[in-house]
Amino acid sequence: MTVVERETSDGTVGRTLAVLDLVAEFGRPARFAEIMLVAGLPKATLYRFLQVLTRQEMLAFDDIRQTYAPGMRLVRLAHSAWAQSSLAPIAQGVLDRLSRDLGQTVHLAQLDNGAVLYVDKRNARQPVQMLAQSGKVGPAYCTGVGKAMLAYLPEDQLVNALARQSFHAHTSKTLTTPDALRVELARIRDQGFALDDEEHEIGIACMAAPILSGNGRVIGAISVTTTTDVTSRDQLLALAGPVKEAAAQIAATAETWRFPEHKQA
Repeated sequence: MTVVERETSDGTVGRTLAVLDLVAEFGRPARFAEIMLVAGLPKATLYRFLQVLTRQEMLAFDDIRQTYAPGMRLVRLAHSAWAQSSLAPIAQGVLDRLSRDLGQTVHLAQLDNGAVLYVDKRNARQPVQMLAQSGKVGPAYCTGVGKAMLAYLPEDQLVNALARQSFHAHTSKTLTTPDALRVELARIRDQGFALDDEEHEIGIACMAAPILSGNGRVIGAISVTTTTDVTSRDQLLALAGPVKEAAAQIAATAETWRFPEHKQA
């Protein structure tokens, strides 16, 4: 998505931050020409935005390699956000215990503009190779944590979140329409947990539960991840109790913490 496609009523500030997003999404230092290809901005305009971000230390420019990368000021802000706006600090003990007791990979996630933001992770005794990593963003419609959170959104927020989903078929099991997903979300609300049965990655299965505030507001989700060659569907379903209990423990702790209202979708 280009800067123009992301642009809102926030004007220059919004467009500058959209450029910052584009650079960060490369996942590596990027040259001006590479950024230019995806930015959708005139060359002079893009250069001006990059210069502002570099002067403000939101980006760092490597004179030798001629590349841009996230800057140290952004790193400081990220650490502050992790401590103040993320569930990760208050959930650490629960994640440790759940991963240790089950011997499985555990993920903690929150919703960010209709997408899944993985905020913490504990590896299994035998780590699972998968796309989800702390700090990474993933789709909500085909992940266990994503569906667990979508299922409990108020209707207006759900409509907004569904409009942001790509509904790309990652595997033959991926739900690719809003209607099909809504049926699944109703099932999740009835049972209190969500499954990702190879919907995002072949061979990867997840059991997830939403983390809800006392008044039912979605503040995150927790999941246990395994592989289909190691864990059967029945074995995965048997993990629902421990996962839901862990979610409730995190929610109880969050009630005594000044958890900020967060834009869900």
